Amino acid sequence: MMDNMSYPVILTLMVPKESKSYRHAYFICFLALYVLILSINIRLVMAIITEKSLHEPMYIFLGNLCINGIYGATGFYPKMLSDLILDSYVISFHMCALQIFVIYSSLLCEFTILTVMSYDRYVAICKPLDYHSKLTKNTCVKLILFSWIVPTFSMLTAILLSNLRPFCAYHIDKLYCDNWSVVKLSCASSFVNNVYGYIGAVIFFSFVVIIILSYIKLITACKISLENRRKFWKTCLPHIFSLINLTFAMLFDITYSRYGSNDISESLRNFLALELVIVPPVFNPLIYGLNIKAVRKSIFSLFCIKSKCFTCTK
Repeated sequence: MMDNMSYPVILTLMVPKESKSYRHAYFICFLALYVLILSINIRLVMAIITEKSLHEPMYIFLGNLCINGIYGATGFYPKMLSDLILDSYVISFHMCALQIFVIYSSLLCEFTILTVMSYDRYVAICKPLDYHSKLTKNTCVKLILFSWIVPTFSMLTAILLSNLRPFCAYHIDKLYCDNWSVVKLSCASSFVNNVYGYIGAVIFFSFVVIIILSYIKLITACKISLENRRKFWKTCLPHIFSLINLTFAMLFDITYSRYGSNDISESLRNFLALELVIVPPVFNPLIYGLNIKAVRKSIFSLFCIKSKCFTCTK
């Protein structure tokens, strides 16, 4: 068995169902999704940058969430589009590691950004008089750095542990690379990877617990004030939806990668795998942008300015 172990140059990925017949239709759908993700997230980030009234911690954190959505989507869509147009579902070993890093560091980053946003809402609603003293520029910078650095180092360590091993298989049964699928390609013991994976899962799902606890306090605070209730429904409800979606999608991804069987249909597996790279980057800017009045007003004003400029040039 040891003679068959090596360090692969090329890995193969799952071929989408009926790709021969619907390859071009899939290509158009994924291209449209990618363009949509880029346009709505960039639009929201530009609105936050250009509108002075949006230069507040809540909107700055929201801007980071949108940038993270663009970053994560770029880890999946360009590769998927090239596979569909070339009808070649292969990936180099190093590009596979890069794809894992980008997609999963983005997903973990979403947990940390949502945690930071929950802290922001907790202070804004429960301790409004201390808001500006607690969320200073320096504090915001530290919170943003925390939300990016922790996921980055977590994924770097995970990828190093899974890639510095000899392999005896070369096929990943998924539309994109994920870390545990790469671990399973090795004939060597996965004990260290397993322990690290569980530690990472506990840490990041502890962020979910922190968010839930902060929202329990928020709900308690909102009972005694009509204004607080309005703040909660306007700014916190989208946050809760984002958290529920991400948590359940990640739980399925982790559970299926480690313990899944072929009893689950390929269509369902693909749907749940794609949900991670489709729903958050589309859902977050739409629900936040449409729900927050200041953001909505800024975006509509930008559209009006552009339409007036276009009319003048005619």
